[in-house]
Amino acid sequence: MSLNEIARALVAPGKGILAADESTPTIGKRFDTIGVESTEEARKKYRELLLTTEGMENYISGVILFDETLRQSSKEGVPFPKLLQGKGVIPGIKVDTGAKPMQNSENEKVADGLDGLPERLKEYFELGARFAKWRAVITIDEGIPTDECLNENAKRLAQYAKFVQEANMVPIVEPEVLMDGGHDIDRCFDVTTRVLRRVFEELKTQQVQLDGILLKPNMVIPGKEWGKVGADEVARKTLVCFKEVVPAEVPGIVFLSGGQTEVEACENLNAINIAELDKPWELSFSYGRALQASALQAWSGKEENILAAQKAFLHRAKLTSAARSGTYNSDME
Repeated sequence: MSLNEIARALVAPGKGILAADESTPTIGKRFDTIGVESTEEARKKYRELLLTTEGMENYISGVILFDETLRQSSKEGVPFPKLLQGKGVIPGIKVDTGAKPMQNSENEKVADGLDGLPERLKEYFELGARFAKWRAVITIDEGIPTDECLNENAKRLAQYAKFVQEANMVPIVEPEVLMDGGHDIDRCFDVTTRVLRRVFEELKTQQVQLDGILLKPNMVIPGKEWGKVGADEVARKTLVCFKEVVPAEVPGIVFLSGGQTEVEACENLNAINIAELDKPWELSFSYGRALQASALQAWSGKEENILAAQKAFLHRAKLTSAARSGTYNSDME
């Protein structure tokens, strides 16, 4: 498959991406909420219950895995990438090694992981991965983000994307403007516009093939401490922003859920898909917590809860798929 074909398969009608690529510290925090110790075996069991959910392939086109998970196998001994491929689901891999504090800035971060990346990508391809993800985090606060932060993150995202395409994989480009803070939706709009403009300038400079990437951005949404706005306003501001800065040749935009609840992530995605504004790209999802929160609670680390957890996960996948198609409503909850 060409890069464009893989990208299009990942944003196929009614389908989106499951982000199951939480780093070991992040999944440790999630497991803390259900009182489960984060051992390699526990992480494997949890991810296996998601990946083996019957029917998930009707709503999920691809799964982003963590390095550890890409190398693991099911209890039947089937490597997870092969298990996914057998369902017609494309395996992907998170390749950044986390955000580190930026030099000369206390509150800004840059993502690491470029050293040795071409060699790692070669191995990941052999293990079955066909797309990759790199996340840059941008904080809104007094005087930030600075141009220096945006430039450095955009450069690294573009360099990563170039390496990934050279390895015959599709890069998911994820510049996330965080929901933390008390900023209003207009400030988020301005910062998201600035961020995406810089990212696409760098992608062009690095000669990244735009029809062989996916963009994984935040929605334009106010900071958590500011309060909430209606889904229609989120949709309108998000689409106006993207129309301004995201080239039409990008095959798809797979939104991250950020700090949204499962229901909010569906309501906002649905509003984006039904909005009567020009939308040259497929508008889908690449959700982590907004697909997993209910399943994690239902499982709570117990063997006897696996079926209940799978049922909760499938329900969320079905609802999020409906939102991606613009057919979601709260009665479906």
